Amino acid sequence: MIRIGNFPDTVNEYAARTVAGLVVILSLAAIITQSLWLAAALFYGFSARVLYGPKFSPFAKLAIHGIVPLLGLGSKIVAGPPKRFAQFVGVIFSGTAFILLYLGQIFAFQVVLGVLVFFASLESILGFCAGCFVFGFLIKWGWIPEEVCEKCNNLQFVVKE
Repeated sequence: MIRIGNFPDTVNEYAARTVAGLVVILSLAAIITQSLWLAAALFYGFSARVLYGPKFSPFAKLAIHGIVPLLGLGSKIVAGPPKRFAQFVGVIFSGTAFILLYLGQIFAFQVVLGVLVFFASLESILGFCAGCFVFGFLIKWGWIPEEVCEKCNNLQFVVKE
């Protein structure tokens, strides 16, 4: 049975960074070509990752089963809920970009995807997840209950070689 909301409690940081790199590439291709199909694929990818984790995301599958093992990056386990929140922010940006492109608002579409490219690049290149950073403040301010990410504090970080 397929369950909506079956996002993993933990995520491989290297896979997440690889997915972010693939998002950068797809976003730049969408900006350059102004392809509604590429914008739709970007939106689908974020939606699939938010709802199901890597299960139905082509980028996540490619990262987890292809790129990360091929490059021998190993595994650095991090909490899943902040990454899921970051993917949700990606849903908002990619969905907005798709709608703007559909409505013919090319410049606004390019700006929105440009912002997405910037933040996905930070994740991919520097390992800085802006969505995760914001997630931490939302918990600190009480906007997200601490129970949502008890694992953020209680994770046993394991590195698999």
